[in-house]
Amino acid sequence: MATAANSVPHPTIIPGLHNRWHPDIPAYATVKPGQVFKLECIDWTGAQIGNNDSSDDIRNVDLTKIHNLSGPIAVEGAEPGDCLVVDILDVTPFEKMPWGYTGIFELENGGGLFAREFQSKAAKAVWDFHGVYASSRHIPGVRFAGVSHPGLIGTAPSAELLATWNQREAALVDAHPGAVPAVALLPNKVGAYVGQDLPDDVRERIYTEGARTIPGREHGGNCDIKNLSKGSRCYFPVFVEGANLSVGDLHFSQGDMSFCGAIEMVRCRHHHSANDIIKGGVEKFAMKQPIFMPSPVDPLYSAQLVFEGISVDLHGDGKQYDMDATVAYKQAALNCIAYLMKLGYTREQSYLLLSAAPVESHVGAIVDSPNACVTLALPLGIFENDIRPNPEGLTKRDFGQCAIRSDGVV
Repeated sequence: MATAANSVPHPTIIPGLHNRWHPDIPAYATVKPGQVFKLECIDWTGAQIGNNDSSDDIRNVDLTKIHNLSGPIAVEGAEPGDCLVVDILDVTPFEKMPWGYTGIFELENGGGLFAREFQSKAAKAVWDFHGVYASSRHIPGVRFAGVSHPGLIGTAPSAELLATWNQREAALVDAHPGAVPAVALLPNKVGAYVGQDLPDDVRERIYTEGARTIPGREHGGNCDIKNLSKGSRCYFPVFVEGANLSVGDLHFSQGDMSFCGAIEMVRCRHHHSANDIIKGGVEKFAMKQPIFMPSPVDPLYSAQLVFEGISVDLHGDGKQYDMDATVAYKQAALNCIAYLMKLGYTREQSYLLLSAAPVESHVGAIVDSPNACVTLALPLGIFENDIRPNPEGLTKRDFGQCAIRSDGVV
């Protein structure tokens, strides 16, 4: 029987935002081990992208302001060297904003997996959410179930770990001067933000030293693991007192190794439980990075069309690479994109679809020199039409085009 005593809602924390990693960013709220709580999040760009039919907002996005993270949330009793256990209980979009987007970013402003190969120009697909399903007016003929998850979740670094990040990434930038896209994004005061009242000297230190949130690192961060959906358990190393957990970049759906952005949710709620603190967990589990137990919830797309790639640039100059799994993955993806184009999808639509849909990628073999082998599996059940190979060849249809720049350049 429902009573006031057993119908107490879990608290919703509407935290301050921040877009840099730094140990001096104070916790916005504190929870107890075992406490269930909700976080409200906005999209990673800070709502710079709109539900429209032009990709000018993708072209002009200010990437100095990313990612917009909710937090930090301290957990009572967490100390450096501990392991923080976090359960992801649910990830849901706001009822009033049931849509998201996937974007291809400009070579000179964000890039992406094929930024150099495609000389990328901005393009976009807006997705409408219907319960667990997503469909897009910009990529017709496709509908699939999403597995919503945080693209970015992690604990705060210590001062020593932050210095290590900045030092090693600066050395990488120095080794690749003028690289486009940049090989790493170093601390930048432009666009830095912490939505709390701070002394001027602390704010200046955070803005000057704070690590960019672009890559994943030892603390977790922007790892874009699609199976960290509801029901997942995460084990994070703790580097500062309270752990100071932050979350953002929430996705409705994503393929393995996102190309140019998953389906980014615009406003959403993230349910957590700070399940436990394992004292001395870093040493007990030999933790150099987080450990995850993925969600038991997964779309059932058992029938797949699997594309193979090897570490030879068959879509480019034919160069042989030595056991390079990234090259092999790119070749598998390019094989799939070429196939989708035979069905009538444009290259931009194909690129966006593989970022958003629940495609699966696996390392097939990484032992037989010189060719690493990687596969990319495209679920057949997401398509309205039969896309399997047949003796008559593939049926090419007109699927239009995704949202592109107002000047028509793709």
